[in-house]
Amino acid sequence: MANPFCFRFRVRYNECDAQHVVFNARYGDYVDIAMTEFMRALGRDYSQLLAAGLDNQVVKLTTEWQSPARFDDVLDVFVSLTHMGNTSFSLQADIRHADDGRAIAYSEAVYVMMTTEPFEKTTVPDDLRELLQAGAPGVVIDQSGRG
Repeated sequence: MANPFCFRFRVRYNECDAQHVVFNARYGDYVDIAMTEFMRALGRDYSQLLAAGLDNQVVKLTTEWQSPARFDDVLDVFVSLTHMGNTSFSLQADIRHADDGRAIAYSEAVYVMMTTEPFEKTTVPDDLRELLQAGAPGVVIDQSGRG
């Protein structure tokens, strides 16, 4: 996808460690927030999934770091679908510095579609499957405060 969905935000002081870079565990938070905003951009926010008796569970999250991010950096997280299965799907998060495009980290999250009652695997609904495959090209959610 040439122009994938983008979640933009600013690194906060409390997200940094003693080495003055973003603490490694925070990247899981960044990915989760970006994926949540991606789903919202698709028109399927989390409350809508729950109301339909569905949930999606992360069963695998991998991250590869390329360079450090620091306090007050503005980062872009580009989200897109990498795999669509019967009961699961994978989303990638390409995290880059907003000013120079420098690669910060790359994550992939594997989700399994679940029913809420009983809590068990289920097929990804056709409407959600279509939305995930279409993505949200060109959509930017900017929480960086840049205006």
